[in-house]
Amino acid sequence: MEREQALEELKGRLKSENLIKHSLSVEAIMKELAFYFKEDIDKWGMAGLLHDIDYDKTGGEPSKHGLVSAEILETLEVESSIVYAIKAHNDYHGIERKRKIDKALYCASPMSVLMTACIAALPSKELEDLTVEFVMDRISEDGFIKDTELDKIKSCEQLGISLEEFVEASIKAIRSI
Repeated sequence: MEREQALEELKGRLKSENLIKHSLSVEAIMKELAFYFKEDIDKWGMAGLLHDIDYDKTGGEPSKHGLVSAEILETLEVESSIVYAIKAHNDYHGIERKRKIDKALYCASPMSVLMTACIAALPSKELEDLTVEFVMDRISEDGFIKDTELDKIKSCEQLGISLEEFVEASIKAIRSI
């Protein structure tokens, strides 16, 4: 599947503009991580773009999130490694995250949410004012982000990238879009 077709499929299934922006943000972070690790940038980006394609159908049922995505994506003939990563990004299913793409998607999605929250917390509310130091301070701030989401973000270290490097790469990715 080409990226433009994937974006059209996503927009056709998601009504929330914020969720579409989240998907684009996760796509950008995944592409930046793929570049960092010398992996397939298009494949990793596709996983980020499509990871929440089922959200309007499953938003209230976490037990189905990811599984419904898999059904949708299999009918669209999306590569199986992308489908697997999308299923594995939801802890609810207990699917082992075996490959780098699986682990990257797991930490990239909550990182996108953290980036959005940090931008909103800036006095200027401007992305260009976002710094690694500001994000690291928010990460350390009690109650700024749920512990479970923070654990997911910190799982970046399983990929071989430090939290600070991951934050830096994520800021760069978000700025690129």
